[in-house]
Amino acid sequence: MSDHPTQRRLAAILAADVVGYSRLMAEDETGTLATLRTHRETLFDPETAKRGGRIVKLMGDGTLVEFPSVVDAVECALAIQQALAAEDGPIRLRIGINLGDIIIDGDDIYGDGVNIAARLETLADPGGICISSIVHESLGNRVDAAFEDTGEVEVKNIARPIRVYQWRGQQAAGREIPRPPGTGKSAKPSIAVLPFDNMSNDPEQEYLADGISEDLITALSKIRWFFVIARNSTFTYKGQAVDVTQVAKDLGVRYVLEGSVRRAGSRVRVTAQLIDATSGRHVWAERYDRQLEDIFDLQDEMTGTIVGAVEPELSAAERDRAVSKATENLDAWESFQRGLHHMWKYNRSDMPPAHKFFGKAVEQDPNFATAYGYWSYCHYQTVIMGWSEDVQKSLQDGMAIAQKALALDNKDPVAYFGIGRILMMQGKHDDSIAALETAVELNPSFAQAYHGLGMVLTLAGRLEDAKAALLQSERLSPRDPILWASIVVHGLACLLSGDTKGALRWARKAIQNPRASGYWPHAVLAAALSCDDQLDEAREQVAAALAALPELSVSYLAETLPAKEPGGLDIYLDALRTAGLPE
Repeated sequence: MSDHPTQRRLAAILAADVVGYSRLMAEDETGTLATLRTHRETLFDPETAKRGGRIVKLMGDGTLVEFPSVVDAVECALAIQQALAAEDGPIRLRIGINLGDIIIDGDDIYGDGVNIAARLETLADPGGICISSIVHESLGNRVDAAFEDTGEVEVKNIARPIRVYQWRGQQAAGREIPRPPGTGKSAKPSIAVLPFDNMSNDPEQEYLADGISEDLITALSKIRWFFVIARNSTFTYKGQAVDVTQVAKDLGVRYVLEGSVRRAGSRVRVTAQLIDATSGRHVWAERYDRQLEDIFDLQDEMTGTIVGAVEPELSAAERDRAVSKATENLDAWESFQRGLHHMWKYNRSDMPPAHKFFGKAVEQDPNFATAYGYWSYCHYQTVIMGWSEDVQKSLQDGMAIAQKALALDNKDPVAYFGIGRILMMQGKHDDSIAALETAVELNPSFAQAYHGLGMVLTLAGRLEDAKAALLQSERLSPRDPILWASIVVHGLACLLSGDTKGALRWARKAIQNPRASGYWPHAVLAAALSCDDQLDEAREQVAAALAALPELSVSYLAETLPAKEPGGLDIYLDALRTAGLPE
C-alpha cells in the first residue's frame, strides 16, 4: 500500500487480455513482444488516449484502463477489436467492461468495480467484448454495436450474480442493431433520474426520497419516445456530490433530472430540476409543498405531477434543438421534432411543413411508430380546425397512418391517441373512448390523451367525466402546447351541462392563452356570452371566429362535431345561432 491518500469515485473500467499469450510466447517470444509493442504504440494507446482513457497498469498479457464514461470505454474497445479483426493477425484480445465504484490508491485502482471488469474479460470470446448490465443500461443506443444478453453468471469473489452482455466481434457483423421500440434510426433523447437528496435531519426519511426517485424512473420509462437509464445505474451516485455534466457523460444521456425532499413535521417540500447536460442549461425547475398524510398517495401525486411537467419540457427542448439545425442535416428524430414544431402551432400555414417533416421522419426510419402516430394527428387537426378540403379523405388517411403506427408498436400510446382522435371525428364514440383509455393506461402521464378523452366524452354526453379528464390533462401538463384546446373543450363541457358561468370562465381563459388559435376559443366564448345574454360581445366573438375560419357556420359545426345523441350539441349551436353565426 502506498503513502498516497485513498479516494473513491465512479468509473468505467476496461480490462483486456491477449488470447493465447503463453502459446504465442512459446512459439516466438521475440516476435510476439515486438508485435505487442507495435500494437500498443499504433492502436491501443492512441485509441485509449483519444477517448480520455488512463492506462492504469500493464499485467503481463493484460491491461487495465480507466475511462470517464461507459460510452468512451465501449467505443474504444470496439475500435480496437475491429482493427485487430481487420488485420487478421496473431494478436487477439478479450475485453471486459464494468461501471462501478473504485478505490484510487496513488496511480493504482482496485475494488469490486475493477474485479468485475477482470471477471468479464475472462468470459469474452476471442475478439469479443463482455459488459455488465449496468454498462448495457447506461449505453442505451449510443453505440453502433449489438450486445447479446447471455444471462446471469456467478463469478469468483463476487457475492452476487452478474448479468453479462456480449459483443462477439465478426460473428455480430451484418446483424440489425437492436434499438428501443419505435425509434429505429432515430436518435431519441435519453434521461437519467438521480437519487433525490434527503434534506431532512431524520435519516429514516431516506425512503421517501428514494421512493420518489424510483417511481419517477418507472413512470418516465412508460413514455416511449425517450430512453430512461435504469435505477441500478443512477443509484450508484446516491449520497455523492456530482457534476451533472460528468454524470451525463458517464451514463451517455442528454438530460438529467435531480431533486430533493425535505420534511418538516407533517409538511413535505419536493424540488426538482431538469438539466440539459450538453449545455448545463436548466430546462425546467419547480418546487412542490404538500401535506404528508399517506406516504404512498404523496409519492403517486409527486410522480404524476413531475412526470407530467417534465415530458412537455423535454419535448419543447428537443423541438428547439431540431429547429436550430439545417434541414438537410436532419436525422429521423430531428425531422420528427421539426414536424411537432409545426403541428403544435395550430396554424393552417404550418400544416404542409408538418406533413412534410413527419413524412421525412418515417422515410428515414420506417419503424418510427410515434412519428406515424403524431402524423395521423396532423390529419385530425386539419379537420377539427376546419382546414381540410376533403374531410373524409383526411380522416381515412389519418386512420391508415395511425393503424400503421399500431402495427409497428402496439404499446405506443401515441398510436392509440391518433386512432382515438380519428374515431371521434368518425362518430365512433365508444371505440374512441376505448382507444384513448388505452393510451392513458400505457402512459398515465399522457396529458394529450386525457385531453382527447375529455373531448370525446363531451361529445358523448358524459359531461362530468369529461370535465374530470380535462382537469387531469391541465394538471398533468400546465405548459403543454395542447393546453389551450383542453381549456376550450372544458368551457364547452360546462356550457352543455348548463354551467354558463363556468363556460364563460374557461372560454375567457382560453382566449387569454398565448397559444390559442383558430375559431374554437371565439366560438365557445360567443356561445357562453349568448347564453348569458351578453349579445353584443357574443357577436364580436362570432366575428372573430369567422375571421379565423370564413366558412364557419352552424351546419358546418353540426357536421364536423358528431354528438353521440341527437341534439347533444343543441345548446352550443342554438347559442351561436342567436349570436349571429350563419346557418
